[in-house]
Amino acid sequence: MNIPYSPYSETLQLAARSAIERAEAIVELVRTAGFQSIENLSAQFGVTPQTIRRDVNSLCDRGLLRRRHGGVDVPNNGENLAYTMRQVLHIDAKRSIARRVAHEVPENASLFFGIGTTPEQCALALAEHSQLRVMTNNINVAVALSSNPHCEITLAGGRIRNLDQDVVGSEAHSFFGRFSADIGIYGVAGVAEDGTLLDFSSDEVHMRTELTNHCRQRFLVLDHSKFGRSATVRGGHITDASVVFTNKPIAQELENQLHEAGVRLIICSDPLLPRNFRRSG
Repeated sequence: MNIPYSPYSETLQLAARSAIERAEAIVELVRTAGFQSIENLSAQFGVTPQTIRRDVNSLCDRGLLRRRHGGVDVPNNGENLAYTMRQVLHIDAKRSIARRVAHEVPENASLFFGIGTTPEQCALALAEHSQLRVMTNNINVAVALSSNPHCEITLAGGRIRNLDQDVVGSEAHSFFGRFSADIGIYGVAGVAEDGTLLDFSSDEVHMRTELTNHCRQRFLVLDHSKFGRSATVRGGHITDASVVFTNKPIAQELENQLHEAGVRLIICSDPLLPRNFRRSG
């Protein structure tokens, strides 16, 4: 059935997109600059205080921000956001990264997948690749790829973190060490100014370290919000990767470190290149 064009439907779509983009920008501003008053946010975004209150009330109800008198702040640094909230935050950036990762992964590859929402998006983008062999502790990745009958999946055993849908307990610590993979795809909670990688628990760092130690290429996937984001446990460095995929240019100092270490940096707004093309360095 053909639905007739209506300027009102187009206006509603633009308004909805504007609201989503404003909500993401509010979260990013608060996480970067700290506490923001309702009045300041209203001035920053050129909308009424009532509109901003609706935005921040929704964001607080979803766990993305925390209410404080007269405004909003970030949740406690020692806690990550709920997984369902992280799945929708910066989703366009994560999908852009995932499409580029899928372009870089050949058919018939063996892959490690780490935890997190960006690796999950990479798995969704790879769901039609043929003859993949996948080892992961990320249940959402396993589900995303299980629709492909030609994908062999091995899932880590152990205690499941119910809310995050992954396995990171001590029973799983030796999992990645039992295999050798062509490519490891992993994310992090944050990247410090000096390039140190950050996560929210020692278990997460241990699993990520094991993953990167047992694959031939290491694909670090992270959207722009992870740069400068705080988390409590240090482990590894951005230059440990073979390739870093993100969606916006990064700080020049970090880019210089990657260049000196021979690590490829792919900004995923770049046009796709032929699959057999590889940049020098």
